Amino acid sequence: MTADPQSAPRICFVGLANLAVLAREYGKHGAGGAQLQQTLLAKALARAGLEVSMVVADYGQSDGAAWDGIKTYKAYRPAAGIPLLRFVHPRWTALWSAMKRAGADIYYTSCAGALLGQVVMFARLHRRKVVFRIASNSDCDPASLLIRFWRDKRLYRYGLERADLILAQTPQQQQALLRNFGRDSRVVASLAEAGGRRRGFHERDIGVLWVGNIRPLKRPQLLLDAACRLPDIQFHMIGGPMPGADHLFEEVCATARALPNVHFHGPLPYHETCEFYERARVLAGTSEMEGFPNTYLQAWARGTPVVAFLDPEQLLTRNAMGRAVASLEGMCAAIAALSRDPHAWQAASLRSRQYMDTRFNETRMVAPYVAALAGMLESWQPSSQN
Repeated sequence: MTADPQSAPRICFVGLANLAVLAREYGKHGAGGAQLQQTLLAKALARAGLEVSMVVADYGQSDGAAWDGIKTYKAYRPAAGIPLLRFVHPRWTALWSAMKRAGADIYYTSCAGALLGQVVMFARLHRRKVVFRIASNSDCDPASLLIRFWRDKRLYRYGLERADLILAQTPQQQQALLRNFGRDSRVVASLAEAGGRRRGFHERDIGVLWVGNIRPLKRPQLLLDAACRLPDIQFHMIGGPMPGADHLFEEVCATARALPNVHFHGPLPYHETCEFYERARVLAGTSEMEGFPNTYLQAWARGTPVVAFLDPEQLLTRNAMGRAVASLEGMCAAIAALSRDPHAWQAASLRSRQYMDTRFNETRMVAPYVAALAGMLESWQPSSQN
């Protein structure tokens, strides 16, 4: 896909934590899967010749600084302002100021929260378009929303009702959004970076890897329980605390440090986690709810099988790229088999690599996003390039 600069839309990704993924030097500020997906798409569109920008938090960088062809506009410092009052100023006012400086035709954002409503209000005032990408299954269910304040829930619903286009990761999300909010959406698969080094079984010195934010729905305690039952296997955990879950983080830290076969790294920048996927024999997933986990894609791209409770679209079951489990006992058995048996591991690793090599070609994966964006603006007809 190539863009005609005369007709191609200007696209701005509004993700305050995106800079931690976009710019390695700001990685310490932390980011999640939604920020990774926004950044991967932004880079791909920029490579295709579109004018791409981002609205990000103010970490002291220069306004207008660019990385990989993406110009960034800073909104506000995360700690700036007086509690309660800062929701309006400087946060809301600075957000709109940055969006105005970006001057985009389409604003693209993710994650349930007040931000969607704020972005949609700006776009309607300035006659612009908004794309909202669902980040988690919880975004599609009013009873499961990970939104703390009533005010933010109202802004989210306002934005969800008025967004010009909604992108879902899976048919399950698409169905839930229609059922619970009455909104149609378009299913587009998650993106993935090209894999790094694909080590052999005996080159890997980590038995089990776990990566995620430390919060209740991620259920990190299950991994620690598995580590207790499998003392001969080395477990590595990467993750930082989330607002409202500080007590859980401290509990996990204390328990992990008391187990001789668990290495707790705490929060690490996105760019530093890649090596761990290359070193691990198994990636463990203990979440009870999320979207399509980016960690699965990062693991499979490096030939690392996944053992997890969540099996989106039954990919684990159908493609045998690891094991889908339903209990702690099942998880321990799957981990033991894949981390101890070179033949079982090699078969799952090979299927993981083949799946990623076949499906995750950038041109093919970005095409549905481009088609969705083109459908919003009749004046733009992207050309194809093989």
